[in-house]
Amino acid sequence: MSRKSRGINAERDLIHKFWAAGWAALRVAGSGSSQYPSPDVLASNNLRKIAIEVKLTTEKRKYFPAEEIKGLSYFAEKFGAEPWVAIKFFRHEWLFFTLEDLRETPRGFVVGPEEQKRGLLFEELIA
Repeated sequence: MSRKSRGINAERDLIHKFWAAGWAALRVAGSGSSQYPSPDVLASNNLRKIAIEVKLTTEKRKYFPAEEIKGLSYFAEKFGAEPWVAIKFFRHEWLFFTLEDLRETPRGFVVGPEEQKRGLLFEELIA
């Protein structure tokens, strides 16, 4: 399975989780390839709107280019949504991070073992 296919399946997995929890959610077509910033997933329960950048990794750390996180922040501000990063580390549950939870590096941002402690599980995110 290609990396793109795995990413799409991960996004779909999250969408199913949101719908099962009583939220509405959708994948944003063309996210990452449009000239405009856009998240991978949008979710709402009529009280909250969440814009999510979704990542899957087999590594212990996940790096993000600065432009990707700045684009998510910009979109969320314009859309009136909370910006979140969702990461599924290999053989672990989904973890959700605010942009403040990410550690800044010279070229972008990272979520490593220390930052993972601040991540929320899906049930905590939607509570």
